[in-house]
Amino acid sequence: MVMTEARGASEITDPAQLRQQLQDQGVRFLLSSFVELTGIPKAKLVPVTHLEDVAKDGAGFAGFAVGNMGQGPHSPDIAAVPDFTSLTVLPWRPDVAWVAGDVHVAGEPWPYCPRGILKRQIARAARLGYSFKVGVEPEFFLLRREANGSVSLADAADSLAKPCYDQRTLSRNLDFLTTLVGYLQELGWDPYANDHEDANGQFEIDWAFADCLTTADRFIFFRYMTKVLAEQQGWIASFMPKPFSHLTGTGAHFHMSLWDAAGDRTLFHNPGDPMGLSDAAYQFIAGLKVHASALAAITSPTVNSYKRLVMGNARSGATWAPVYVCYGGNNRTQMLRVPGPGRVENRTVDGACNPYLAMAALLAAGLDGIERGLEAGPPEHRNMYELSPETLLSEGIAVLPATLSDAIDALEADEVVRSALGADFARTYIAAKREEWESYHSAVSQWEIDNYLDIY
Repeated sequence: MVMTEARGASEITDPAQLRQQLQDQGVRFLLSSFVELTGIPKAKLVPVTHLEDVAKDGAGFAGFAVGNMGQGPHSPDIAAVPDFTSLTVLPWRPDVAWVAGDVHVAGEPWPYCPRGILKRQIARAARLGYSFKVGVEPEFFLLRREANGSVSLADAADSLAKPCYDQRTLSRNLDFLTTLVGYLQELGWDPYANDHEDANGQFEIDWAFADCLTTADRFIFFRYMTKVLAEQQGWIASFMPKPFSHLTGTGAHFHMSLWDAAGDRTLFHNPGDPMGLSDAAYQFIAGLKVHASALAAITSPTVNSYKRLVMGNARSGATWAPVYVCYGGNNRTQMLRVPGPGRVENRTVDGACNPYLAMAALLAAGLDGIERGLEAGPPEHRNMYELSPETLLSEGIAVLPATLSDAIDALEADEVVRSALGADFARTYIAAKREEWESYHSAVSQWEIDNYLDIY
């Protein structure tokens, strides 16, 4: 990941002036949007002629109907108040613009709004003299649903045992990929590397890093845009962490760094350090290590996530999703990789994460490491896949939770990460994820039928 920053937000703060500018551009509608607990975007289509109204009062929604927003059917409406710095004109529908919103109820910020949770952590970091910048590496599968309901690869010829970076496979999908990347260029995101990933049917698109709120908004929009463009081809773009048991899973690696409060000077870079990291960077890493198990419940938030986070290797020879709570240099078997000076990459984050919650939790954990002056310990240089469980245990190298249930237990016991989410939201999140686990655990799978039905 090249550490070049992209910004690009609307500089117009007067709603009437913004409305006029959008109308002059041919924009007729707004998708006034927000996300609920899981990170799924919800929206209302608002004629741009009513931009001043939605800017003042927000777009109204029945909160109980949209997901886990801390409301019942008796609750007052939630209002998604647009943040016009996130305004994005849809490249494939230039008469429509999308804007991320912050949820309010009765005129006050609502504690169950994931974007608001991240903004609270941003404000806390600013009080300590920091700003948080993040780059993301989203992976996804291009699939199609067959007439019998099964799912197959959109590109039936994508069958190599080692398909990663394959040029011919990339070329067969150029129309889709160049359209997607071209749209990112139009939006000013500065996409710089795009490839076929380790699994058949899997791709990755990378763009320049930015402040964490901008990157979180863009990740939400990127998933939406990629899915829409795939649907136009009759395909499915899936960010599901592990759609195929025999193929590598889908990550969304976060590259993180702290800067001064103005965002002008990095605080993670020390040219005199062997890894190019400052003391603050090592303390931040230490915080991520200490809180790793609880963080997993946020960065790897589904039952399916833990079929990606496993010890051992995938068909290609590596899962690329290390579960070992350690850090090292340019070594992809570490949970925390330092690919270059001044930043740290968390490789456990997957494509199903709610980026607002994930960034808020990671920032809180890292700041805890700095505030407490925690020690990161020595870096690892070994191939962690080769270490036996006995070796890991004897050397005190922890591993991430093996199931969502275990991760939620860790989150419930971690005051720092729970506090970052807010007490009310944390209780709701834990309850929702326990319900998800119980629903999964009580369902009888085809594997169980195949292996037990005729035996017992």
